[in-house]
Amino acid sequence: MRALLVVNPAATTTSARTRDVLIHALASEMKLEAVTTEYRGHARDLGRRAAEADDIDLVVALGGDGTVNEVVNGLLHAGPDPDRLPGLAVVPGGSTNVFARALGLPNDAVEATGALLDALRERRTRTVSLGLASGTPGTDDEAVPERWFTFCAGFGFDAGVVGRVEQQRERGKRSTHALYLRQVVRQFLGEQNRRHGTITLERPGEEPVRDLVLSIICNTSPWTYLGNRPVYASPEASFETALDVLGLSRLSTPSIARYATQLLTSSPERGPHGKHAVSLHDLTDFTLHSKVPLPLQMDGDHLGLRTSVTFTGVRRALRVIV
Repeated sequence: MRALLVVNPAATTTSARTRDVLIHALASEMKLEAVTTEYRGHARDLGRRAAEADDIDLVVALGGDGTVNEVVNGLLHAGPDPDRLPGLAVVPGGSTNVFARALGLPNDAVEATGALLDALRERRTRTVSLGLASGTPGTDDEAVPERWFTFCAGFGFDAGVVGRVEQQRERGKRSTHALYLRQVVRQFLGEQNRRHGTITLERPGEEPVRDLVLSIICNTSPWTYLGNRPVYASPEASFETALDVLGLSRLSTPSIARYATQLLTSSPERGPHGKHAVSLHDLTDFTLHSKVPLPLQMDGDHLGLRTSVTFTGVRRALRVIV
């Protein structure tokens, strides 16, 4: 087997020595080319190169969810084709590693490498669904390039939190769960539309869902993790179905306390609920419109402000080694 290993040297939970050990372990089992990313978007470019090559069977992403997202967007730049495209394997190296953990991989890079080598020897693969976000025809955002996401996207409040966290990290702060919680509070205090949402969800053949303050789009469950605690925004979401949506139409102080508690105590059987919560399951096509520009995030990466985003849930989009 010929494989391309994409290494993010800034991965927060792996040292240079650990990465060297992992590279040698993988190289002992396959013909491996290891490339260290040097700029934002480099992992995407490497994924595209692998997709266009005739002799690469596997791409291994060593890094966090951002690295994985870039590799996936490179692999699928011309669209999904799991029978033809190289498979994807993930060695978690970020602070949260939602995609890898949702696949059932250990959160430790060394243990995950061992699990990956076992899966390769036993030829264990899985074909998973992905989400695709694109500009909406006839809107100011129609020219925005398409982008795939592996586990979640967010439009509104939660994307604003992600943007605040990125700003803090650019100032040298470490990505910790305490940092996220502080930014949740700051985003809440600065949220101008928390009582009267500006988002409308439209889908073919159904009445619009109006006045949402936030919308969380899930491709799998859990949606994220707080340490070792899984958080289930949409418990029914899975890699076998299309997309699930959790929408909230109000974020008063009592309601955000209630929904935050529900998220922290969520389970595979029950997620956030109540008269201001909307849960939709297995959506293939829908569009989110906002009366004002709102932040958008995908797989934990803040993508700026949008007024409209069209989402597509694509089943059997990517072959992964598990």
